[in-house]
Amino acid sequence: MGKEEVGEAEKATVMELEPEIEKLPVDLLSYTFSLLSSFKDLAQASGVCRKWRRGVDQSLASKEVLSFAGQRMDDASAARIVHAAFNLRELNISRSCWGCQITDEGLYKISLAKCIGNLTSISLWGMAGITDKGVIHLVSRAYSLQHLNIGGTFITDESLYAIANSCPHLKTIILWSCRHVTESGLLMLVNKCHKLESINVGGMRVPVDCFITLVAISPALQIKSISHYLNIGMLVA
Repeated sequence: MGKEEVGEAEKATVMELEPEIEKLPVDLLSYTFSLLSSFKDLAQASGVCRKWRRGVDQSLASKEVLSFAGQRMDDASAARIVHAAFNLRELNISRSCWGCQITDEGLYKISLAKCIGNLTSISLWGMAGITDKGVIHLVSRAYSLQHLNIGGTFITDESLYAIANSCPHLKTIILWSCRHVTESGLLMLVNKCHKLESINVGGMRVPVDCFITLVAISPALQIKSISHYLNIGMLVA
């Protein structure tokens, strides 16, 4: 038997010994990994071998919607995942996601991801541990943003100024219980975000006269509370 024949025989033997799952093409592995809901499982899968890592990376790169619901995420792990999700359009890292411990540092790291400029929806609902610093880093590069939920946070007018200057396509914003936001921040937002359609102001400490002024600036604007829509007629009454 010649050297070439021996080489082919050895390759055939290796192929026979290779586990069946190792023979799967990367595209099929990617599809399989896309069905996993646990980022912990994805992290473990990426550590199996180079081929599996490629499959995990490819599955993340194809995601358009990403939610850390039910995941124990920290700054580093959240940032790694977002950086791998090149086609991401919607990002949810709200406090309702149990165990989520993302801070301003995490928002800064996430803000450097390539996908941030393409995001149309971001939810930071109830993340009491973040401040204006983290929010400003994030929204300053989210120039395609249309829907933003920062309700239940301790942001101030500084965040609204950044949103007004960086997110011209903003359509909806939830500011529920943002008690450090004042009339000044709301006026800046409505004056600069000409596509803004609705604001949720439930639980805020802003005088009713402010809402009348906002609607005067943008007559089509819907000012929402938790239980109903506020409009000029109801405000005047």
